[in-house]
Amino acid sequence: MSIDVELSVGQVAKRCGINISAIHFYEQKGLISGWRNNGNQRRYTRDVIRRISLIKAAQQLGISLDDIKHAFAALPNERTTTKEDWAELSNVWNKSLTLRIAQMQKLKDSLEGCIGCGCLSMKNCPLYNPNDILEEQGPGPVLLNK
Repeated sequence: MSIDVELSVGQVAKRCGINISAIHFYEQKGLISGWRNNGNQRRYTRDVIRRISLIKAAQQLGISLDDIKHAFAALPNERTTTKEDWAELSNVWNKSLTLRIAQMQKLKDSLEGCIGCGCLSMKNCPLYNPNDILEEQGPGPVLLNK
């Protein structure tokens, strides 16, 4: 296929290994774009394959669609992402992921005692909160956010 070949939604779905509904969803969210041909069928350029691949990779890392959309907005004229673009995106996302990993490790470490017994009523459980005494420290799981 040459670079300027128009791809149908089915061709894009097959090449990317996703359902057609996912392509429509990504387009509705503004992550990819296409157009309608004279027969009123959706068409896409080949660079949409790279965008979808990047979306899938980012999602596997836990990056939200909003963050992906924000990153794509920085690319001029919705152009295809380059190796340099990926390096910049991954650097930004790396910082976010590092923070989330630290938070998840802390959560994991806090839950290990509870997992063994299956009971959240232990006196020494870090999640134990009689009479909601932790309310004074703020909303949410305040012990896990420290």
